[in-house]
Amino acid sequence: MARSDMSDLEWEFIKAVLPNKTRGKKRVDDRRVINGIFYVLRTGIPWA
Repeated sequence: MARSDMSDLEWEFIKAVLPNKTRGKKRVDDRRVINGIFYVLRTGIPWA
């Protein structure tokens, strides 16, 4: 687990409000996507 990743407790709170039915394409790992969003929000990912 990277330093910026969510803990298991934080993930349980977020997982409870995510939709669980899938339509169309198969869903990717929600936890990985949300960790990526939080990483971008924290760092801003500046251009080199």
